[in-house]
Amino acid sequence: MNKILPGFVICIALFSTACGSNMRNGNSTASSSNASVQKDSTYEPVETKEPNTKTNKPAFEGQTRIAGVKTSTPYESKMLTDALKKPWGIASLPDGRFIITEKEGTMRIATSTGSVTEPITGLPAVNASGQGGLLGVTVDPAFSENRMLYWVFSEKTTEGNLTAAAKGKLSNDEKRIENATVIYRAMPAYNSNLHYGGRILFDKSGNLFVSTGERSDKITRPQAQELNSALGKIVHITKDGKPAEGNPFLNNANAKPEIYSYGHRNVQGLAFHPETGDLWEAEFGPRGGDEINRIQPGKNYGWPVITYGIEYSGERVPGAITQKEGMEQPVYYWDPVISPSGISFYSGDKIPEWKNNLFVAGLNSTHIARLVIKNNKVVGEERLLGDEKQRFRAVIQGKDDALYAITDEGRLYRIGKK
Repeated sequence: MNKILPGFVICIALFSTACGSNMRNGNSTASSSNASVQKDSTYEPVETKEPNTKTNKPAFEGQTRIAGVKTSTPYESKMLTDALKKPWGIASLPDGRFIITEKEGTMRIATSTGSVTEPITGLPAVNASGQGGLLGVTVDPAFSENRMLYWVFSEKTTEGNLTAAAKGKLSNDEKRIENATVIYRAMPAYNSNLHYGGRILFDKSGNLFVSTGERSDKITRPQAQELNSALGKIVHITKDGKPAEGNPFLNNANAKPEIYSYGHRNVQGLAFHPETGDLWEAEFGPRGGDEINRIQPGKNYGWPVITYGIEYSGERVPGAITQKEGMEQPVYYWDPVISPSGISFYSGDKIPEWKNNLFVAGLNSTHIARLVIKNNKVVGEERLLGDEKQRFRAVIQGKDDALYAITDEGRLYRIGKK
C-alpha cells in the first residue's frame, strides 16, 4: 500500500491521464485506478502533440481532442502469446476460441489462455506485398452447423490487385479450409499494394458488410466519389456475393448495386453499436484526419473532397476543404493520426463504465483508444496499453466479456476486469 499511495497522490494532484493508469507486473498490466476517482471524472485531452495544420477547424465542439477520461474499475491486461505471425483479423468462434488471420495467407485458432494451433491452410493465394495479404475474417452465424468462415484478402489478377471476399468451410480437424470460393471482387483492379480496406462482418439479416480502400494513389482517389467503382466504399452483399436487398443504389443503373456508402479512404474498422444497431467505421486519413463515422445507407463521407488531413509531403490535399454540403462530417477525427484499424463496441457487464464504448486499435499510435459515446457523439477518450509499444491491429470482445487484441508484432492480449 505504501508503494502505491505516493504515485496515486501525484496523479490526483496533476490530473494526469497517463500517470498511474497501469502498473507493470511481468506480462500483465493492471489498472491502478482507485475507488475515490469518479467514473465520469474528466481530464485534459489525451492528445498533446501539435496538429499537422492549425488552419483546420472542427465542424462542431467535441469533434476532435475531446476531454480525457480514465477507467475507475480495476482491470488488467495480459499478453497471452507472441507466437502469431503478422495477425490481421480476429473473430470469436461459438466455443469462445478465436479464429485469427495472418497476413501471409494462413489462419490460426487461439484460446483465451494463449494456446495457438498450427497454421490452417487451403485458402486462395494472397498478394501479401505492402498493405495486402489475408485481412479481415468473420464467422457464419450458423457456424456450429455449417462451419463456414468468410474473409477478405488482396488478390493479384492480370488487371492488377484488388480487394476480394471469400468463404470456405473449416475442416473438422481444424487444419484446412475446404471448398474456398471467392464471392466478391471490388473492381476495378489496380497496380497498387496499398489501401485495401479489408474488414468484414455479418449484419442481423445474415448479409455481409465489406470495406474497401481507394488504393491510395492520386489517380484512383476520385473513384471513392464514383458510384460505378467499388473503390473507397462499404459494400453490402449476400453470402454469395450478390447485392443485398434494400441497398440504396440497387435500382440506380449508373451505380454498383452493392454499394452501401461511399467517399471513404481506407476503412479498416467496422462494428455495430450494441444498442442502436448502427454501423460504425474507422478509416485512415492522410497525414492527420483519421476518422470515426456512423454509417448511413447512401451517404457520402467526403474523401477526397473533404478531409481534416494533409498530404504526407506536408502539402494540402489538392482541392480539399473540411466541409461541404451533402457530405457527412466524421463523428470524431484525430490529428496527428493514430492509424485506426479494427474497432469493437463493448457490450459486456464486467466493466460497466465501458458499456457501449468504442475501442479502436491504433497502429501508429501504439495504443488502444477508448471512446465514450453518448447520443452519437464522442464525450471522452482514454488510451490503453500504450506502455506495450505495439501496433494494435484489431480488438474484439470475447465470450467472457473481456477485450482481446492482436498486434502486428504477433501478440494476443486479454484486457479484462481484475
